[in-house]
Amino acid sequence: MEWKLLTQENYVTTGWSGGSTTQLSIAPEGAVYAQRDFLWRISSAAVELPHSKFTPLPDYDRFLSVLEGEIQLKIDAREPFPLVPGEVVAFDGGAPVESWGKCVDFNLMVRKGACRGAVNVLSRDESFEEDWNAEGETLAVYCAQGWVSLPGVGLRAQAGQLLLCRAARGGPVRLTGGAGRLILVSIWGTER
Repeated sequence: MEWKLLTQENYVTTGWSGGSTTQLSIAPEGAVYAQRDFLWRISSAAVELPHSKFTPLPDYDRFLSVLEGEIQLKIDAREPFPLVPGEVVAFDGGAPVESWGKCVDFNLMVRKGACRGAVNVLSRDESFEEDWNAEGETLAVYCAQGWVSLPGVGLRAQAGQLLLCRAARGGPVRLTGGAGRLILVSIWGTER
């Protein structure tokens, strides 16, 4: 598996009605979010208004986790519920979504019928070494807090950095890190 480290220099930040969003990675490479021609997209958004409405994305499934802060989220006709760091919610990107509160979040968007995804949060209060039983054709490890390294690969990410493997074969991935929080992403589906 060939991993690479993505940092602030690799990201693209743009504005949206409720704040700003930073694209961490997109597939296929060179796809443009605004044109909705992407297969998947990993991003982090700053929600800066006390009340926001999410951009409708009917062709995508979405996964959302809070990195900092806390929000109340209302998806479609469901009752509003709190979303706090360490939790992940999956929903249809075409559903109407509103939020109350300010936060920094983590997003995975995957095109319906073309690919599927999974997002998990790994939080540790002390240094750790463990295997992630990774599955998927694309894998990503976002370091939300602390640091993480892939000892077999020789890469290390600090808070705000992303480790990405676009041609994964599945199987265990050794993670070594300091106290903090990681967002683990698996994506199944072939890049176009």
